[in-house]
Amino acid sequence: MAAPTLEIKTLGLGLRLSSKGASNRLTNRSLRILFTRASRCKTTSTMLRPRLSKDSSAWESVIGLELHAQIASKSKLFSASKVQFMAPPNSLVSHFDAALPGTLPVLNKRCVEAGVITAIALSCHINKRSLFDRKHYFYADLPSGYQITQQRVPIATDGQLTFTLFDEKRRHDPTRHRVRIKQIQLEQDSGKSLHDDVNHETLVDLNRAGVGLMEIVTEPDLSSALEAAAMVRELQLILQCIGTCDGRMDQGSLRVDANVSVNRPGDPPGVRAEIKNINSIRFVKNAIDFEIARQTELLENGMEVSAETRSYDLKLGETVPMRDKEGKQDYRFMPEPNLPPLILYDNATIHTASDARSVVNIDEVRGRLPELPEAKRQRLVKDYGIRLDSAVKLVNEDGLVNFFEAVISEDRERDPKKVVNWLETELLKSLNDHDLPVFKSPMDPTKLGELHDLMTKGAISANIGKKLMAEIFQGDSRPITQIINEKGWAQITDRQELNQLCEQVLKKDQALVDSYKSGNTRVINRLMGEVQKMTQGRADPVITRDILTDKMTR
Repeated sequence: MAAPTLEIKTLGLGLRLSSKGASNRLTNRSLRILFTRASRCKTTSTMLRPRLSKDSSAWESVIGLELHAQIASKSKLFSASKVQFMAPPNSLVSHFDAALPGTLPVLNKRCVEAGVITAIALSCHINKRSLFDRKHYFYADLPSGYQITQQRVPIATDGQLTFTLFDEKRRHDPTRHRVRIKQIQLEQDSGKSLHDDVNHETLVDLNRAGVGLMEIVTEPDLSSALEAAAMVRELQLILQCIGTCDGRMDQGSLRVDANVSVNRPGDPPGVRAEIKNINSIRFVKNAIDFEIARQTELLENGMEVSAETRSYDLKLGETVPMRDKEGKQDYRFMPEPNLPPLILYDNATIHTASDARSVVNIDEVRGRLPELPEAKRQRLVKDYGIRLDSAVKLVNEDGLVNFFEAVISEDRERDPKKVVNWLETELLKSLNDHDLPVFKSPMDPTKLGELHDLMTKGAISANIGKKLMAEIFQGDSRPITQIINEKGWAQITDRQELNQLCEQVLKKDQALVDSYKSGNTRVINRLMGEVQKMTQGRADPVITRDILTDKMTR
């Protein structure tokens, strides 16, 4: 017997739902909403690119961020539907996600725990009693006509995040900055609308509808695009470290809205514009830089800045208007009637008979907190004596800290600074060239440690070390010493052999010898280069320099 079906046709929307099966998924995978047949004209930006004010001290910018972090959970916030990136359209949609009458939300404990551990990592005050609200607005990809969020009493408030700005050219010391976290709230994500301008219609995919989000709202404590980008990167690292969000901005797992205003120093903040849905750290910087320049140019020309929502156009490299905010939208917030207050406990308040599967203990969650990125950097600097910017590079690359510490732990006599230098330069370069993550590196910690030891002992040169790295990344899995022997890459340390090579170079370049004897001692580097060229980089540089110097000073 065929499964009973329910046919709904309202407002031009046709859904065919089947009551068969426990998942209650929508069987129609290409939900379609017809747009009006009126032609939609395309607009292109004709605005000239703003120029930054010649006197940058004449203006200051005020920036606040709202970040939407998709919670790393197997199921959605209020339904059992799976969460999976790039699943077939409308294949992960429950009756509740589609807002069918009579369906009720069931809160996902994993999402609550993610909110709690994120709040702990950001030094927030956690509200043991928080509330859910309905935020009403009407988009095609929001079937219920409202979003369940936490407007009145969010799960956490009053936190902070500290981050460090570096000068990559090392002309200035690193500077530390702090941004206050206003609140963290749990809420639903909406679906996706795909607009077809040719056929004048919109395709709706509800797979993302109901996915759990943490909205992290900062105070307007940032003053530059660089600060904003650095803050987002630090938050991304923290979320990845604690496992509450994968931070994949390219997949929409972490999205940034930036509120930007410009004012004269000492004046109140100006009219702000909001830039929506920025999806990379580089674009965060570019979008805010452009918006600051745009607003500054308007004000310097005696014009007003409009309170509006804008988006960042990647092709144009500028922000473009979406809608104005002069008539503030009324979201008609109201308490969510189908959800009771969210109650959290700690060791002092939890009942001994409580079922651990249905309650969240803040202290128990706190005990799972791993070493956070900033603490890890400080430990690396203290324990290994490396530079702070080197520690930052290690922490920023997933798995590189563990790789580094594995190399050092195999032999405590190894120089951490030299090991870090090879990781920063040669290993990361090779990984990037082959598009590999650290955990898939063919050059494992044991091999890199052996390579370090051979170079330290003078058995091979740094140049040969680079060649060995390239060979291993090309798939040569033989032992390093075997590769060296078969290719004849061992460093030449025999003084008699090097003495003959140096004599050949000096006879060939008498002009350089005369220049050296006249006081231009730097030419010895060119002579050493000639010896290295003859030996394909295998001549011991210390012995070679000693022989050349001795012969030219006789």
